[in-house]
Amino acid sequence: MLLAIFLGAITGKILYTKYEDTTSVFNEKSTAYFLQEGVYETKDSMDRNTKDINPKLIINKNNKYYVYVGISKSIDGVNKIRRIYKKRGYNIIPKEKEIKNESFLINLEQYDILLESNTTINDILAIEEVVLSNYEETFK
Repeated sequence: MLLAIFLGAITGKILYTKYEDTTSVFNEKSTAYFLQEGVYETKDSMDRNTKDINPKLIINKNNKYYVYVGISKSIDGVNKIRRIYKKRGYNIIPKEKEIKNESFLINLEQYDILLESNTTINDILAIEEVVLSNYEETFK
């Protein structure tokens, strides 16, 4: 009887430890690069300066308008997007941000795979349009 209790306790401890390890994976944060075009004090100035930018994500925080043109976990993806906007005369700054939403991170990894395999400007911008709208739907 003591042997059965002892073996049960050890088995329970092993299973609990394995379960504890798998749940921590889902709670971890991951870093993504948000490609920031600028920060604006007023909506009018933002509209004037970004009217030719599409796609874009606008986040209103602390009475300021933050404009992002892309999100990627990949440095190669960041560089592809930056080159497009640099040719158009925009200075895009990558900002590292922590994201905790697992489903968005999984989607972002899939979009990064698409981004790596596409080289045309229209394809890259179409992918980023989906990424930005996915982010907006997920976090707003």
